[in-house]
Amino acid sequence: MIDGAVRQGLYIDGGWQEASGTTTLPVVDPTTEAEIAQVAAGTSADLDRAVAAAKAAFPAFAATPVAERQAMLERIHALILDRAEPLARVLTQEMGATITHARTAHVPLAAAHVRVAADLLADYPFLTMQGSTAIVREPIGVCALITPWNWPLYQITAKVAPALAAGCTVVLKPSELSPLSALLFARIVHDAGVPAGVFNLVNGTGPEIGAAMAAHPDVDMISITGSNRAGVLVAQAAAPTVKRVTQELGGKSPNILLPDADFARVVPLGVMTAFRNVGQSCSAPTRMIVPRARLAEVETLARETAATIVVGDPANETTMLGPIANAAQYARVQAMIAAGIAEGATLLCGGPGRPDGHERGYFVRPTIFSDVATAMRIAQEEIFGPVLAILPYDDVDEAVAIANDTVFGLGGHVQGTDLARAVARRIRTGQVHINHPAWDPHAPFGGYKRSGNGREYGVFGLEEFLETKAILGFA
Repeated sequence: MIDGAVRQGLYIDGGWQEASGTTTLPVVDPTTEAEIAQVAAGTSADLDRAVAAAKAAFPAFAATPVAERQAMLERIHALILDRAEPLARVLTQEMGATITHARTAHVPLAAAHVRVAADLLADYPFLTMQGSTAIVREPIGVCALITPWNWPLYQITAKVAPALAAGCTVVLKPSELSPLSALLFARIVHDAGVPAGVFNLVNGTGPEIGAAMAAHPDVDMISITGSNRAGVLVAQAAAPTVKRVTQELGGKSPNILLPDADFARVVPLGVMTAFRNVGQSCSAPTRMIVPRARLAEVETLARETAATIVVGDPANETTMLGPIANAAQYARVQAMIAAGIAEGATLLCGGPGRPDGHERGYFVRPTIFSDVATAMRIAQEEIFGPVLAILPYDDVDEAVAIANDTVFGLGGHVQGTDLARAVARRIRTGQVHINHPAWDPHAPFGGYKRSGNGREYGVFGLEEFLETKAILGFA
């Protein structure tokens, strides 16, 4: 699926190119812990070439008719759907997504970002009049995009599609831990006829390529999805050149169950939503906040739900949770489970170590803690694994206070009827879901507080890549 020429090269200025250095990055299958590929590691010199290509391509691409950019995105969308199965299989290999989840979520939701970007171009008002003043929205320029390992393809399209729709040129650095799906996406972009220099891909590490992107004087904007630590480093490196920085960072999302919620429905849904993608989602609702009087009922429902989860080979269609995506994250999850036990939380199920029958691979036992206090590490820190904390409350005001008692503010959930909308308004997060609604690809996504700044998805994501110009006396 990934041939040697693609694997060993970088995509710059419309073609596959050799890296200037000799360093390669291993890609490890988290199911077997075996190396499955080596990917060329770009250098700062390679990044300079990619940025130069993007800068040279920008004037002509920014001036393309909107209809041409729309047609280009439609071709990319069609190719993603046409190649959905190889994309899904690569995701299973490189980061352990179950093949079922890759087919039903990772790939189709990634395609949806491209579809939305194309649809927006049908009627987006790039020029509006305010009296005799024209308000013009113009592409910001060369955009550097840094994407994570947990939703590799999905996060790539969430950035690349609106950037191209806006008329920007891009340089993408995918995570070095899950780069294979990015290489397949670059092939799609090439086959879709995107002009040379408009899309460029440079594999490499954060310290080598990510830092150079942030500091590069010819990069007009940098967008990162990643850890808080990485987001801070990018912002610091970008500050001297005063470029736009958008960040989608960590989360510790609350899930408030109000007294009038349908507990038999929302507790199992809450557990499975928290554990989706093996808990490796920045917006996963990993804090279930429940009425103290219903705690025993919630514990029983949560434990019963966890008992139904099939952990195993992600290539098996019956598997519900595959492995954690990489060794470092596996160690992090194990350390946080140990911290929950040490701090005195009640362990309902799961715990340290691998599930029975798994002697290798980064598999984690689905773990639920109860009687969690909001000061505990497992209630404050992002774990990024299948670990759920249940926190009791005595009244709704306390529930809201617990929900807001973190440095994060990315996602949130509320279950109930009478007070659900009012409580949703009080949660300080960029997105709140009431009663597990369907995903809306047009809904803005981004964080309050240390979860970042800027928004992705829909028209809000498009506008992050646009500058605003006022032309007075235009009429």
